Amino acid sequence: MSTTQTNKIEIIKAATSKIKDVDFDNLHFGEIFTDHLFECDFKNGEWQKPIIKPYAPFLLDPSAKVFHYGQAIFEGMKAYKDDNDDIWLFRPDENYHRFNKSATRMAMPEVPEEIFMEGLHQLLQLDEAWIQKGKGNTMYIRPFMIATGPGVIANPSDDYKFMILLSPAKAYYSGEVKVLIAEHFSRAANGGIGAAKAAGNYAAQFYPTNLANKAGFQQVIWTDDATHTKLEEAGTMNVFFRINDTLYTAPTSERILDGVTRKSLIDLAKREGINVEVRPVLVSELVEGAKNGSLKEIFGAGTAAVVNPIIGFSYQDVYYELPKIENSIALQLKDTLTNIQHKLAEDTFGWTVKV
Repeated sequence: MSTTQTNKIEIIKAATSKIKDVDFDNLHFGEIFTDHLFECDFKNGEWQKPIIKPYAPFLLDPSAKVFHYGQAIFEGMKAYKDDNDDIWLFRPDENYHRFNKSATRMAMPEVPEEIFMEGLHQLLQLDEAWIQKGKGNTMYIRPFMIATGPGVIANPSDDYKFMILLSPAKAYYSGEVKVLIAEHFSRAANGGIGAAKAAGNYAAQFYPTNLANKAGFQQVIWTDDATHTKLEEAGTMNVFFRINDTLYTAPTSERILDGVTRKSLIDLAKREGINVEVRPVLVSELVEGAKNGSLKEIFGAGTAAVVNPIIGFSYQDVYYELPKIENSIALQLKDTLTNIQHKLAEDTFGWTVKV
């Protein structure tokens, strides 16, 4: 094990690598992690010296506030290796700014850009051998922050830990997805934390999603908390609806996450001449479109899957199957976006950043 100092980040290299034990052709999403992680603590009102060190468990006080009051946020990003062995990030500034918006909403300290970006770049460079070339091969990146201060008094922590983990991933495919439209449960509420990538948002989804799974559906399309008439997100993803040849998606709000993939697909669709409307979409519109044949596609959009087509939905115990179409806008947009991410197509938007 060796230690070096680079640009204010201490680097402790693992004595041996786990990479030889990894079957990159049969990866399960989010289960395998690289040799190193990035870590920086917030104590005494300021950020401490960052470190990159071997991936390993760490100890926390049982009274750490993350366990009792849920101060925990995260981001999801990816890195890509092109045919020249160069590593690229996709719109990392968007993830960085959203991370700090989440931190502010959860009464946590903002992470300085130098710590976030420099730590991310150096971690990727150190574990670059884990990033496989070829379309569909990516490095999933998980920045996160938790409250580590001790004590069970119900107030914000004084201490925090910011970390970045790397997990090699293949193209994410979850098979044919049928969804249940929520009629009672809500993902988020006005004035709440729905627009933050807070850990508790996802924990609260597990129970209604489990109920949907037992009923034969893979995911839930969430509706607004007040009336359950407006369609908002699909599972853990933003959601798009194609009615005739127009794409519809809900506007971001206090309840809806400002997805990086979502905004990228909107820009790509507009560039390709596809009509896009960002407005509230009603459940009644979806049902009517399914009945009269104008509803052509539904798909989720997020970092892990990029685009996840949905083949049908259930509402008020009636199941509606979508037609099988050849000119899928969902797959067209997915292919266009992933080509940009993997440097197989020109990035006219300036979204990709070299590591």
